[in-house]
Amino acid sequence: MNAYLHLANGKKFAGRLEFPLPDSEVSGEVVFFTGMTGYQEVLTDPSYKNQIVVFTYPLIGNYGINAEDFESKRPHVQAVIVYEASAQGYHYEAEYSLKEYLQQWNIPLLTHVDTRALVKDIRNQGTMLGNITLEAECDIQALQEKAFPVREVSTSQIETYGNGDTHIVLVDFGYKKSILQSLVTRGCKVTIVPYYTSSQTIQALQPDGIVLSNGPGDPKQLSKHLPNIRHIIDHYPTLAICLGHQLVALAYGANTEKLRFGHRGANQPVYDAVKKKVFMTSQNHSYVVNENSLANTPFIVRFTNVNDSSVEGMVHRYKPILSVQYHPEAHPGPSDTNDIFDEFLQTVLKGEKVYA
Repeated sequence: MNAYLHLANGKKFAGRLEFPLPDSEVSGEVVFFTGMTGYQEVLTDPSYKNQIVVFTYPLIGNYGINAEDFESKRPHVQAVIVYEASAQGYHYEAEYSLKEYLQQWNIPLLTHVDTRALVKDIRNQGTMLGNITLEAECDIQALQEKAFPVREVSTSQIETYGNGDTHIVLVDFGYKKSILQSLVTRGCKVTIVPYYTSSQTIQALQPDGIVLSNGPGDPKQLSKHLPNIRHIIDHYPTLAICLGHQLVALAYGANTEKLRFGHRGANQPVYDAVKKKVFMTSQNHSYVVNENSLANTPFIVRFTNVNDSSVEGMVHRYKPILSVQYHPEAHPGPSDTNDIFDEFLQTVLKGEKVYA
């Protein structure tokens, strides 16, 4: 059946809806992902909560959906837009086609859209709200900004994985399974806690280090939690990833801002001022730390995006706090930056924490 994507700037893109909408329309922030592969990881990454994802590669789904490459237990995207979706998964591990998987979760799949023109519009105008409907006309004024519900993707209980000697508390703002795996495979016991967990509760768990996870949306939605976050990271070696990185900056009085169309894909070049090298990274975010706002904080910019010079990571001048805007676990993406976990754990093993 014919359907339409209506953007908040008034543009309209026609396509074919592969199965009926769960409601009369589906709304979300329209973003694009540039990777040729990795669509299964994108669909199940909690950072994409409430987002309509446009895949720039013209054929998506050719190797199907398998049982291993999920980043969480369910997909989180609002809808998927492609030029062409493969009807089958041509891989020995495939258990579903892309269409079958999305239909199982009632996530709309809009195909035969001119994704090239759509992505150009987003690049020129910036990410914006949009909705998918069967109607050729749409009341653009009715599109309202939606909250990015971290609470919907965060765990509601404390859970522990692994049995290593190094105990890491992972504060869950919408963590990816591969972050947990990266720590467990390095000999860590990992305790996952809800994003609102108090510093007193975390202290009682007696961790050796803290990881602040990735997650969806505007970091300023979590402003009321910043004092608690500050208290936690001031007392333990900390690695902060993506949204966690932005929250570290805000907790120290810096500012964040929204990029025009964000960084999404598995080929973002990042310069490391310590190693004097450029690494290819996997990213998914709309917001960045404002570099000028770091002037009155104890942070030094270590990582910089080669394309637009935005802040990609920081280090504290005196405390063992490291933050990265990109995803070092790189699912999907290149494994150039996996050693960030090793660097963090070396700091943890030094025992640089205030609490006994």
